Amino acid sequence: MSQPTHPHRTSPRAFLRRRSLWLPTGAIVGLLSLLFSLLYMGANKDPMGSLRDLPIALVNADKGAEIGGKKVNLGDQITASVAGTSTLKGKVSWKQVNRAEAREQLGKGKVFGALVIPENFSASVASLGDPSQKSPQTPTLTVLTNRAAGSIGSSLASQFNQAAAHAASAQLGEKLTQQMAQQAKKQKASAASAGGELSALEGQLLADPVKVTVEDGHPLSNGSGLGLSAFYLTLVLILCGMMSANVIHNQVDVVLGYAASDLGPIRTTQPEARISRTRHFAIASALMLGLSILIASAALVAAVWIVGIDAPHLALLWIYSVCVVAAIGMGTLSLLAVFGTPGVLVAMLVIVTLAIPSAGATMPLEALPRFYQFLAEFEPFRQVVDGVRSILYFDAQGDAGLLRGWISVGIAFVVALLFGFGVTHFYDRKGLHRYTPEASAEPAPAPAG
Repeated sequence: MSQPTHPHRTSPRAFLRRRSLWLPTGAIVGLLSLLFSLLYMGANKDPMGSLRDLPIALVNADKGAEIGGKKVNLGDQITASVAGTSTLKGKVSWKQVNRAEAREQLGKGKVFGALVIPENFSASVASLGDPSQKSPQTPTLTVLTNRAAGSIGSSLASQFNQAAAHAASAQLGEKLTQQMAQQAKKQKASAASAGGELSALEGQLLADPVKVTVEDGHPLSNGSGLGLSAFYLTLVLILCGMMSANVIHNQVDVVLGYAASDLGPIRTTQPEARISRTRHFAIASALMLGLSILIASAALVAAVWIVGIDAPHLALLWIYSVCVVAAIGMGTLSLLAVFGTPGVLVAMLVIVTLAIPSAGATMPLEALPRFYQFLAEFEPFRQVVDGVRSILYFDAQGDAGLLRGWISVGIAFVVALLFGFGVTHFYDRKGLHRYTPEASAEPAPAPAG
């Protein structure tokens, strides 16, 4: 009995000797690895060196007090001292506002923190040098954090605020100590009895007369991931949209006979359909739009009901998530329709590789090199995360990032449709079809007789 022949059998050793296998594959994966490392590590190499104009609110609510027979507002001196801190020049943009404005900016993520000088600041400083005060008030400066605007940005703002407050405190203590020393010289008659008290007070002032307290300026719940739940939910939605588009594109190819279906050892192929590129893109787009509801719903079920993240405005979050998945999915499908197999790599480069480092979701944009700040103006991740952050942390306020998010999602969706249908229609007009005309031709009728 004759053995079956395999006319197309190829030796693995001979196949691996082909340059056409090694060179293109090596070039692609090497370039991808280079870009991933370059973009991700380049964004986070030196945040302090790249930092420019980190927005921090500076509130001077001090009403002033009489010190040495003169009306003095020490809050003004502290404000000038903090705003003029040489080590922070160019790195921090101090926003001098009142309490209400500071609260509003914290509640919209416009600032990463605040330094507050209270109403009784001058009065409490005056009480330190008043011998009649048996229990003088301790001057206090309050540092407000804002993790909702970004945990790293909030941490940087808190460090800068505390450093500036302690520096201003030391300057103030030195001035007051000098004034007290002059007063002591004028009161030589009572120096013997009061010298010890003055010495102790001088030591207190020289050390650090102002107490610096740290408070949460915009509290978040325990289910907010310390202000990172918006970043991770955005990452989930974008990756789900991109991966689902790849699955949909491949499934349409399988059903139309352009690709084989491999399920373990079972390989099946469908008869090749004669369909234009435009209609292929239309079919995939319809599937993407319909399944976006399922994709976003499944993601939120896992995040909200199983994991338990805090999600106020859940209905709005669901609608926004569906639209984000649809826009990202449509963008990926258009790239696949236009570029073919390399479209997967293009989508990864545009939607993930360039987008995540420039999102400002973990590292504030102000601490990124200028190239990434430029990317942040149009890359999808930054726009989407601003919208998610507004819904989760800032009461879904439009000017807290949600309006920008909606506009960007809408623009991305329209551009993807125009790009996909425009280029595929051009391909069809030029006769650049995906199907094989011979394989798709109608079979000729059998001859009579």
